[in-house]
Amino acid sequence: MTRRGWVLFAAMCLIWGLPYLLIKVAIETFTPASLVFVRTTIGAALLLPLAAMRGQLRPLLPRWKPLLAYTFVELAVPWTMLTLAEQRLSSSLAGLLVAAVPLVGALIARMMGGHEPLGARRLIGLLVGLAGVGALVGTDFGGGNAIAFVQIGLVVIGYALGPFILARRFSDLPGLGVVAASFAIAAVGFAPVGIAQLPTRWPSPDVTVAVLLLALVCTVAAFLIFFALVNEIGPVRTGVITYVNPAVAVALGVTLLGEPFTVGIAAGFALTLVGCVLATSRSRAERDARSDASADEPTPAVVAEP
Repeated sequence: MTRRGWVLFAAMCLIWGLPYLLIKVAIETFTPASLVFVRTTIGAALLLPLAAMRGQLRPLLPRWKPLLAYTFVELAVPWTMLTLAEQRLSSSLAGLLVAAVPLVGALIARMMGGHEPLGARRLIGLLVGLAGVGALVGTDFGGGNAIAFVQIGLVVIGYALGPFILARRFSDLPGLGVVAASFAIAAVGFAPVGIAQLPTRWPSPDVTVAVLLLALVCTVAAFLIFFALVNEIGPVRTGVITYVNPAVAVALGVTLLGEPFTVGIAAGFALTLVGCVLATSRSRAERDARSDASADEPTPAVVAEP
């Protein structure tokens, strides 16, 4: 990997591990709907002109139905549910649980008629990963947190479904146009409730900085850097970000917010990480057979952005 590739990779690992912390700070003042509205509005305002100048919006018009579906499962549901869940769960635990996205993606691929054989390695990976998720849930199950785990489950399912819509309906189009249009659709959809629930007083400096970082860095800049990273090192290696983000989320939550980090959380994360790697990795023969096709596939990193 080139020096530029390493810089972009490190930036993405930090940027997509940071939102869990920022959301935790922002929900002191913002409701889930108002926070999602602000994020998507700023994202659309900055990315739509760029996509329009590149002529990447017009080709989306005939595909408005799958675009709506993608916006719903990739943005509307996950971002709302994640914000709701963090009202009850620590930011670090939320980040660790979202690490289960590749596991659910592997299961969905099988349910949707994927042709890759499950094999002993992938089956073991799924079982180990699910055990890790169970261990993470068990560390904080109680005190009314059950609903938060259901909400995180919806986040994971949404992030896992998004790439399948991209692969089947938008694989021939630039990603920037799809993302920009999705932000615009989400902003319009959340506007009625989001505007009504905006804070009546100017938020504290901490909350203001958190929201601005969330919108400008973790939403707008993140996707621009992500596309540059894919061009630099390819989608396969870019997908490794999926496994690094949770560790960044934990480090930030523990050091900056004083969130707990127990042996149970460490063990659960380790099991989930190992399970994800086993469940989603290909053998050498499979990699050689699909090396040409893999360049056009969406990478897990696309759906790991909270």
